This record gives sequence, structure tokens and C-alpha cells, in this order.
Amino acid sequence: MFKSSPYMNPYVAGVCLGLVLLAAFVIMGRGLGASGAITSVVAVGVNAVSPSHAQGSAFYREYLPENKNPLKDWLVVEVAGLVIGGFISGLFSRRIKLTVDKGANASNRQRLLLAFFGGIIMGFGSKLARGCTSGQALTGGALLSVGSWVFMLAVFASAYAFAFFFRKEWN
Repeated sequence: MFKSSPYMNPYVAGVCLGLVLLAAFVIMGRGLGASGAITSVVAVGVNAVSPSHAQGSAFYREYLPENKNPLKDWLVVEVAGLVIGGFISGLFSRRIKLTVDKGANASNRQRLLLAFFGGIIMGFGSKLARGCTSGQALTGGALLSVGSWVFMLAVFASAYAFAFFFRKEWN
């Protein structure tokens, strides 16, 4: 079996992420984020299944501009690039494998159910917060948005608070 490459130094990775964010601002005129891409894809799907519903909804209409394919939106291309780039990175570092990361006390089914429901909660939360964690933390934080800084403080505080209750699952 091939040996996987070591992980990148987190400080170097942070600087690289900051440079990617700066490049996004300079080249595209906007920051990073993912929840808008998911909404664009959902709006296209709803429009394909029920055009009258999509066109009649103020929410979906916002993501279905006339004379423009919403799948060509910057955020959709960004997320597609994340998936493709992550896969290529995994190939080069020899880290591609099908596995479920979990603690010794958790079953695969329990871990997958918790991840699924946690993802649903995060999806609703990203719409309520008007942005996902990447958009709020990276882009909003870089723009010194008070709401983004409060959001990130709340994320870290709640993560530490809930870690106490879920740590037994990972021991």
C-alpha cells in the first residue's frame, strides 16, 4: 500500500486560504462562500420540475435571472472547483479511501445519521444567517463585518459547549 503524504502545515494553509480569498476579491469582485451555490442548484432543479412554482416564488426568482444560466454563477463554479480540487489533492497525497470517521463508541449508522441531521441544521442555519460558515467567517471576517465576527464567536462557543456532551462518542 502507498504511504500518504503528510498534511500541510496549518499556518501555511491559512496563509494560502487568505491569498485565495484575496484573489477572489481581486479577480471576481466578491468573496468565498458555498450556500449560495447550493441555492442556485436547487432553484434550477425546482425550475426544471415546476417552472410556474419557481417563477412565482420571490425566493427562487432571485436565483433564476433572465438570460443567464444560474449554473454559471461564480459560487457554483467555486464549489465545483472545490470538489474537483479536493479530489485531485486526495489523489496526489494518496488519501482517497471510503471510510467513516467516528469514535470507538459510535456505530457507522449513528455517525452517518448525526452527520446527516447536522448537515440539515447547518443548511437551515446558513439560510437564516444569510451565508454559510465560509462566507460568514472568511469573507465577512475579512470585511470586518461585526455580524460575521459575532457569528464565529458563537460557532466556537457552541462547539466547545456541545463538545462536553458528545466527547464520549469519540473516546
